[in-house]
Amino acid sequence: MNAAPSSPAYTIEPARLPGDAADIVRIWGVSRLGRPEAHRPKIDWFYQQCPFGEPTVCLLRDQASGERVGVSSAGPRRMVAGGRVLEAGVLVDFAVHPKHRSLGPAMILQAALMEASAGRFDLLYGVPNPKSLAVVKRLGYAVLGEMRRHARVLRSRRYLARRMPGWLAALAALPVDAAVALTLFARSAWTRSLTAGWSDRVDPRMDVLWQASRLGDTALAARDCVFLRWRFDAWPMVATRYLLVSARDGTLHAWFACQVEGGVLHVRDFWSAGAIDGVPRACLDLLLHAAWREGLAAVSMECMATAACHAAWQQAGFRERGRRPVIGRWQRGFAAGTPPALHLTAADEDQ
Repeated sequence: MNAAPSSPAYTIEPARLPGDAADIVRIWGVSRLGRPEAHRPKIDWFYQQCPFGEPTVCLLRDQASGERVGVSSAGPRRMVAGGRVLEAGVLVDFAVHPKHRSLGPAMILQAALMEASAGRFDLLYGVPNPKSLAVVKRLGYAVLGEMRRHARVLRSRRYLARRMPGWLAALAALPVDAAVALTLFARSAWTRSLTAGWSDRVDPRMDVLWQASRLGDTALAARDCVFLRWRFDAWPMVATRYLLVSARDGTLHAWFACQVEGGVLHVRDFWSAGAIDGVPRACLDLLLHAAWREGLAAVSMECMATAACHAAWQQAGFRERGRRPVIGRWQRGFAAGTPPALHLTAADEDQ
């Protein structure tokens, strides 16, 4: 690994919360990281309420001014792989004051976070923006795979309007949307042994489903109620609803953690007993039918998963719409040898 350059102009300090929260929020603000209205709630939720412990946070101080000018964090995630519990850290909230945005300070800060996390996490991973990919590779991170986004259009008018006048798009959408609706109703009618309903909170049956799951050697965060209640129910900025797919006797077969934005149903997380190799088609059909009944224009999902898992979504009519690289660094017992494959969804990022 190429070490980050050292510089007497900057020093690294470990953050202590809640005392350093004001400095962290200030750096986020001046760096224009995320939405300002979400900064304080995120400190409370992500940094102080995580059931797996506080994130590892490094602060960068400019020696000339004495001011803290950078921050980088690794939020804890508890994963399982092959029956073994793994401690992982997701790389989040990297921000450097605009006056100090050069390769040197960024490398110093990221290298310090890597060093501070070495004894704590089996895996450090993240989804960087394309501009920072070269920097993190220089630090020793490797590309582990890609987050692939899939989408299925349910109502076509808004999409057709991008290519033709509005009146013509409205006219052209009528037969297209009628065919989609007919298909969705027909497919949902074939799933008479299953029912789907919405819940505003995590359902205790999710724990039962998780315990019955087939995981193999793939590494993934535990999809249990502890994780889900914190990850979704406790986050105050965005409402999450769960579509629960159950048998007639009440046995939970699958769930989808969903958020609505701009008329699109975004599936932020999902699970079924065999989700590693693909959610059953009947469950995906019920998801699409439920989104259509809500009046939504499309359903979108993003994940890093097995080829079989991606194929299951595509067979339900989803089309790939983009990819993002996932970078990571295996540490501790996985520093040598062959590490496990990863299963990640939007839930495995920071928000």
